[in-house]
Amino acid sequence: MTEWEKYQQIRREAVFTGLALLVLILFWCWAGFGLASVETEIFGLPLWAVTSSIGVWLFAIVLVKILLKFVFRDMPLEDSQVEKGADIHE
Repeated sequence: MTEWEKYQQIRREAVFTGLALLVLILFWCWAGFGLASVETEIFGLPLWAVTSSIGVWLFAIVLVKILLKFVFRDMPLEDSQVEKGADIHE
């Protein structure tokens, strides 16, 4: 993998991570404020309180799984210009 390809992959991962954060914030707003008028309770707590805390946490896990499966790639981090076995302190 060339340095340019590594840069492009890092950039792609950063963009999709930012988009995932935006989606998570929108979900949190909907789960908290959008469900505030619903009278349903779970374990004695209003639905909005459960969805805006536990629901957002679970949704974040799903987003990370999606990022790991479709966006992130395992790639070598060492510089391809450095010769194998060469002393870098010379």
